Amino acid sequence: MIPDLPSFIMGGYECADHINRSGLRINLHQVTEHDLRAREDFTDLAGLGIRVVREGICWSAVETTPYQFDFSEVANRLRAAHTAGLEVIWDLCHFGYPDGLFPTHPQFTPRFVALCRAFAQWHQAVTDTTLYVVPINEISFLSWHSGDVRGTVPFATNSGWDMKWHLCRAAIQGIRALRDTDPGCRIVTIEPLIRVHGHGGSDFGHIARMNNDQFQAMDIIGGRMCPELGGREEFLDLLGFNYYYNGQWTDGVGALPWPEEEPRRRVPLHEVLLGAYYRYRRPFFLSETGHFGDERPRWLAEVTAAARRVIAQTPDFFGVCIYPVLDRPDWDDLTSYSNCGLWDLDENNNRVPHLRSLAALQDMQRALEPSREQPRSATLQRL
Repeated sequence: MIPDLPSFIMGGYECADHINRSGLRINLHQVTEHDLRAREDFTDLAGLGIRVVREGICWSAVETTPYQFDFSEVANRLRAAHTAGLEVIWDLCHFGYPDGLFPTHPQFTPRFVALCRAFAQWHQAVTDTTLYVVPINEISFLSWHSGDVRGTVPFATNSGWDMKWHLCRAAIQGIRALRDTDPGCRIVTIEPLIRVHGHGGSDFGHIARMNNDQFQAMDIIGGRMCPELGGREEFLDLLGFNYYYNGQWTDGVGALPWPEEEPRRRVPLHEVLLGAYYRYRRPFFLSETGHFGDERPRWLAEVTAAARRVIAQTPDFFGVCIYPVLDRPDWDDLTSYSNCGLWDLDENNNRVPHLRSLAALQDMQRALEPSREQPRSATLQRL
């Protein structure tokens, strides 16, 4: 069932809270002061006509001791979102875990299941709005980042599949806990979308396998692989696909250039999205996309054109999320900012509108947003 969301265009705030390559815990909500300035940020976002926001709870922060949870900071952001008239899609695990945990740790899954149950109970207690929840964001990327290239704990190599299997096990059990606690919640599974290209010397069977393997996590959660983990097709409720300019590359060479000159090798974005959709035929959205610097407006224009073509092919496409809407630093160098999103940040974390991106956003809204009624107000019972 297509979700009843108040805007087609969405915005997301970078919420990574993992341990970086230097062994330091990061929390980009804190670095950008989004945790303190959520009311300002959400008011600005709503002022642009964006009424849906992707957020993260930061597992490493809310689990204060094993199996004990404090959602008070999350409550501040939920209150601010509802005051601004925004619907929230919550990530429970956006790359970060509490200290001492990692996917293959024997306590990882039990503690993640406890988090899912506690968050669903808390959400039911404070609001009557639908819970939209991403159990574990980008399992495929996180498996590679933590298990193959030593990007975060446990800083492993040659272990990506092992990480993926354990993350999928935790996600599946977490989905069961979420649905047992709140049968009306909507489960959102989000994965990166890529396309690997071959060259004259490529093993094209290998290329085909790489392009297929990007769907392993969704296939496992849907019960199409690793049936011992208990995945089920019904767990693939709402699907999100993240896509950026560097999501297509030549095997063993590097990313295809963007913008691309002739001869063009990139598979058009609408074809990549529709290929993923036809694999599952579930309601889906472009859950992260954006660019950097002066090319931001051009990227948004390309995404707009692609989204129009997807909309023409299926009614199951329900949104595009600009991510992040607020600039953020590099995970491994918090002094290096990306100049991305709709607002840049100055040295005092002031939000500086990127005017050309805002103009491109208006063009996107005119092209993609259907006429909508004003979003319904949310009821906060005890926040």
